[in-house]
Amino acid sequence: MGARAQYVVVENGTWRRYYSHWAAGRVADDLLAGPAAATRRFRADREIDQWLDDVWCEGAALVDHDRRTLLWFASPDGWADHLAARAVLARTWPGWDVRFAHDGLGDLTRHLGLGREAARTPGWFETFEPAGFAYTECSEPHSVASLRLPDGSVRAWGSDWEPIEHLAGGPGLIGHLAASPATPVLTDMPYGGVHFDPDARMVSLWAVQTVAGVHDWPLPGWEGWTLDFRGEDHTAQAGLLPVDFPFPRPSLAAALRALGDGLGTPPPDHGALLARAAAAPGPEDATPAVTPAARAPREPADPTPAELAALRTVIAALVAEAEAEEALP
Repeated sequence: MGARAQYVVVENGTWRRYYSHWAAGRVADDLLAGPAAATRRFRADREIDQWLDDVWCEGAALVDHDRRTLLWFASPDGWADHLAARAVLARTWPGWDVRFAHDGLGDLTRHLGLGREAARTPGWFETFEPAGFAYTECSEPHSVASLRLPDGSVRAWGSDWEPIEHLAGGPGLIGHLAASPATPVLTDMPYGGVHFDPDARMVSLWAVQTVAGVHDWPLPGWEGWTLDFRGEDHTAQAGLLPVDFPFPRPSLAAALRALGDGLGTPPPDHGALLARAAAAPGPEDATPAVTPAARAPREPADPTPAELAALRTVIAALVAEAEAEEALP
């Protein structure tokens, strides 16, 4: 199984779809150098005439040159890594409306006028009856769930579930949540969070990953409830968390430096290792065959030296800004 990615390029009133079997993990990286480099990269992949679906598509991007709009999603390595990519895109796509596609392919197909269901089968959003709550004993949970209790106080728990899974369980999850034991204090930022306020019949959600289906509110079981969807903004939930269960503050400067360190890194030279492997004795009558993963020249679809230089300049400026802010008391 690969990390499948889908791309759409819109230009001069027409759009085309492209596909990569392995590139979902590098969607954000392929966007960093700007519209020209990204478009060149995506058009170098195989053109297809169909949509993937929310299960198989792990990363995607839509580059609309006509409306100067970029929609994209991918699974980040962490909260700070996602913010670092967003900060760079804000500089390298000037004049563009750059948006994270929280509804996954649904946001892309809606932008094209096809509706959110174009890449989805009926009944695709799966709900369940909660038999418990997936709290975690780990200090680096996938998400954080918080609950306003009848006395007005708020409790919070680390959860192994993705943010949208808390809504798929329906309001019945709230009773299991209230009965859950305490979880460890956070040592890293989660990928998202959900807050329940039963008295106000309101649920709030944020995430730095896809939460496909969130725009189909009310989801089954949540009729009569209000959804406050915050996008990537965690500050509303941060202001509600108990003082002994705060969100950490990972270094954005460190994430930006790591992003810059990975630019244009050539593949490792495995020549000596491969030579030894080819010379090693094998079974009788066997013929050794080795396909070397040797150092390769830059492909035409890769960012040009000028594009990479401009990108490094942007990242260096952002690192300096982030370091200055993080140095403040």
